Amino acid sequence: MKKKNNNIHRAADVILKSNFTTAYTGAGISVESGIPPFRGEGGLWTKYDPNLLDIDHFIKDPLRAWKLIKEIFYNYFGSAKPNKAHLVLADMEQRGFLGRTITQNIDNLHQEAGCKNVFDFHGNSKRLVCLSCHACYPVSDVNLDHLPPTCRQCGGLLKPDFVFFGESIPQIPLTAAYEAAKISDVFLIIGTTGEVMPANQFPLIAKENGATIIEVNLHESNYTSAVTDIFLQGKATEMMELLAEVLFTPSLDNN
Repeated sequence: MKKKNNNIHRAADVILKSNFTTAYTGAGISVESGIPPFRGEGGLWTKYDPNLLDIDHFIKDPLRAWKLIKEIFYNYFGSAKPNKAHLVLADMEQRGFLGRTITQNIDNLHQEAGCKNVFDFHGNSKRLVCLSCHACYPVSDVNLDHLPPTCRQCGGLLKPDFVFFGESIPQIPLTAAYEAAKISDVFLIIGTTGEVMPANQFPLIAKENGATIIEVNLHESNYTSAVTDIFLQGKATEMMELLAEVLFTPSLDNN
């Protein structure tokens, strides 16, 4: 416990001294909101066939794909709410301690927590996009009782605006992640193990550019022994709450 407390204070200290801090989040930050990871024990791909989310399959058989999509992303965890870890990051942003959040998650929970400067690396399930005319709709404005949903403007097929297998990473979040890895003094990794390309490269790039790497994970990851400077081992909610207690203490010397 003493080592954990020391690490919390070290992490708070480097964040206070940082000119630009990036949060880099993965599935582990949303598990406590009831959203399971895709991979690993208990992951969604142990229960569902990931090939159903291949873009070619989606276009070929949209009804079957949409039945799965609705079950997983809109019925199963569509009502998930931000947890304490999301809320702490939003508070950090508001107080000027956090410059940018890059998330691999598609759940929109950072935005719902209040974060403004968020880049969805793999897209966002709360938006639907037309594959024909590229019109965008909030999913709340689309009736998913009739599948597959179609565009009100052109009648084209609607697709969740997240990255399917076989699709490229959107250019805006890709550029934002590269930029963050180059300019950040601190790279705060939360709940990602570094297994998915190309997302797993950005903490490595940040480290090469001189950033201090703070890692919050329940277990050691591919980053822990390779690039991590300060390892906060535990649940994201607990570690971020402890960090907030130190970081937001008015008596802390900010110099």
